[in-house]
Amino acid sequence: MKALNRTNVKANSYPERIIQFGEGNFLRAFVDWIIFNMNEKAGFNSSVVVVQPIEQGMVDVLNSQDGLYHLNLQGLDKGKPVDSVQLIDVISRGVNPYTEFGGYLALAENPDMRFVISNTTEAGIAFSADDKLSDKPAKTYPGKLTQLLYRRFQTFKGASDKGLIIFPCELIFHNGAELRKCIELYIELWKLGEEFKQWFEKNCAVYSTLVDRIVPGYPKDTINEILEKIQVEDKLVVKAEIFHLWVIEAPEKVAKEFPADKAGLNVLFVPCEKPYHDRKVTLLNGPHSVLSPVAYLSGLDTVREACEDAVIGKYVHKVMFDELLSTLDLPKAELEQFANDVLDRFRNPFVKHFVTSIMLNSFPKFKTRDLPGLKIYLACKKELPKGLVLGLAGICVYYRGGKRGNDVITPNDGQDILALLAQLWASNDPKVVAEGVLKASFIWGEDLSLVPGLLDMLTAFITSILDKGMLTTVKEIL
Repeated sequence: MKALNRTNVKANSYPERIIQFGEGNFLRAFVDWIIFNMNEKAGFNSSVVVVQPIEQGMVDVLNSQDGLYHLNLQGLDKGKPVDSVQLIDVISRGVNPYTEFGGYLALAENPDMRFVISNTTEAGIAFSADDKLSDKPAKTYPGKLTQLLYRRFQTFKGASDKGLIIFPCELIFHNGAELRKCIELYIELWKLGEEFKQWFEKNCAVYSTLVDRIVPGYPKDTINEILEKIQVEDKLVVKAEIFHLWVIEAPEKVAKEFPADKAGLNVLFVPCEKPYHDRKVTLLNGPHSVLSPVAYLSGLDTVREACEDAVIGKYVHKVMFDELLSTLDLPKAELEQFANDVLDRFRNPFVKHFVTSIMLNSFPKFKTRDLPGLKIYLACKKELPKGLVLGLAGICVYYRGGKRGNDVITPNDGQDILALLAQLWASNDPKVVAEGVLKASFIWGEDLSLVPGLLDMLTAFITSILDKGMLTTVKEIL
């Protein structure tokens, strides 16, 4: 089978106008697909340069395929099954700033660049006082972006028409405001000057966004059929559901520059994204984060299996309808409809969403997706939500590592978190693990061991999972 590249297949080329931090499955199945449709249907005429945001990544694989890959969309559209495979040709190339820092900064010197888009996970938008302007590159994503913006400012001598429009897609509330705050801290830390600060504030716009599409990733269960269909060797095939929603908190003038509506896409430019954010993060991402360790440690591998299982399905329903739904300040009927729609998406027969793919950065995800609901539930009900606490216990046990049957458990998170869990589990004492996790303020921004009853309940659940197994523990709380 021939290699996938621009010599062997017909693909379009467009001017490089977008810098994208992240080469992972979600951005390729969501943002790049949206840009592909804007090029095809709205004359957007833009390609994407992908920047690898961490030292270990997939830019080399992406470049070996000339930025090309196939997207497999599956689901029900108005009740009719859809199973499409499409070549996505909007990525022109990838850049690794860790090995080609000069090439990375050179992106700022392209006068046509207009947009920056990112998804570096919830942990990605962060400030580190250890970062230096002279680093090649800065450790954090906001640090790297500040380096890029400063080079652009210098190159074009502060020209007002060379500012950039920035769309962060990280799943934290007001991601735009948080990213802007980090950049401002770097401007101050690195003493980049008032003139650059004013240029950034007046000519660069950082807009908060909310993204929604379930992306299981590489379709390892159907890859042979897909390769047979496309007749090229594609190492970056990505599978996603049909549903998509991108909410961008920005004025109408931005919609004119980024004409997704003209391509018939579900991209909304709104004055406030908070209602969409709260509903989606709480009732879709929140259940995802806790069902994954609970399902995996119960012997299940996919989100669909979890929702359809006689026991774990009840657990998912309990977390969504009895715990998280009650923490939202929206009409109950509207929330129940959204929650039922989410369950239908979880049970999509075409999508095999492996729970291990959701376990990346589980602790930061629990902080942003589930901890707010846990606190609201406790304040309103005067008791802890057992389903959410059990989910946190499942994360703790998953991070113990080891094996599940023949499968090796390999947690994937920040090195400081992995080091902490390794140290705590060396004690082999559930209370030591629970207390150490809850007291880790570098994860939570606070000492969660002070939450009434949380330490005792988390310890009890970890002990039960170890002694009786996850499935028995779940049955006991239902």
